[in-house]
Amino acid sequence: MIKGRIFSGMQPSGKFHLGNYLGALENWVRLQNNYECFFSIVDLHALTSSFENTSKIPENIHNMALDWLSAGLDPEKNVIFIQSHVKEHAELHLLLSMMTPLSWLERVPTYKDKLQQLGVQGKDINTYGFLGYPVLMTADIILYKADTVPVGEDQIPHLELAREIVRRFNNMYKPVFPEPQAQLSQAPTLPGIDGRKMSKSYGNEIPYAASPDELRARVRQMVTDPQRIKKTDAGNPEVCTVHKFHKIFNASQLNQISESCRQASIGCVECKKCLAEQMVVNLADIHVRRSEFEANPGRVKEILIFGAERARKVAAATMEEVRQVMHL
Repeated sequence: MIKGRIFSGMQPSGKFHLGNYLGALENWVRLQNNYECFFSIVDLHALTSSFENTSKIPENIHNMALDWLSAGLDPEKNVIFIQSHVKEHAELHLLLSMMTPLSWLERVPTYKDKLQQLGVQGKDINTYGFLGYPVLMTADIILYKADTVPVGEDQIPHLELAREIVRRFNNMYKPVFPEPQAQLSQAPTLPGIDGRKMSKSYGNEIPYAASPDELRARVRQMVTDPQRIKKTDAGNPEVCTVHKFHKIFNASQLNQISESCRQASIGCVECKKCLAEQMVVNLADIHVRRSEFEANPGRVKEILIFGAERARKVAAATMEEVRQVMHL
């Protein structure tokens, strides 16, 4: 039974890591069986902070499509497409920007935070596009009249602004759009191999597309209990990065491994080997699917073209209705 319609998207900003997968993509794969889903590679959003260098966007788009398909997103069940291939996104964004108060955008909590963060990195992002990011996000969602949006806590302010824009539009012209509701992701937080937040900028990530050998190598580099110097020392699993990964990828053996660590009956090297092999098994289907799609790039292109065609039909109908109520 289909519960409703979902829209969600990701910027093609570089290679995925396992934290990205657990934080959003794994949830999308579950949702596709119960919702009508529109999943977009939002390349226009990528321009908000990378407008000065767009050369890597095509490659990043292809890699993101590979990531999604290898995770198990079904192109028959879902509409999978590139944002800029559906021009109605830009049109609706323009119309919404005409009626969105500047003060609404300036009060978004993440705006000043990101402005400062990216400014430190030397990026010039004092642009309308960066400020108007939530308006484009609103257009993305309501263009398909999506009623549900899977988001993390950090995206809640953006979605609340989207609802405000919808209410303003519906009251000013005519009720056209549903108010999108958040579906909070309950995904576990996966640390990097050094115990900090997993991030490419820290160099502590485990690539989502890592081969089994690369996966084993990254696990070997994980930090463990700093107080456990020798194998005969009792360990504290709660402060060990490897233990956090066991919770997610090896839950069936978690209690046994935790107790063995505390009793010093298992060493860190053996513990890491056990984790690595379990991760290889758990991620095997992803690696197989990815290899198949990598060997057939034409198929990936066909899927994105097909998705854009399906998306345009829905988007065109929505924009016809919008133009009518706005007397355009």
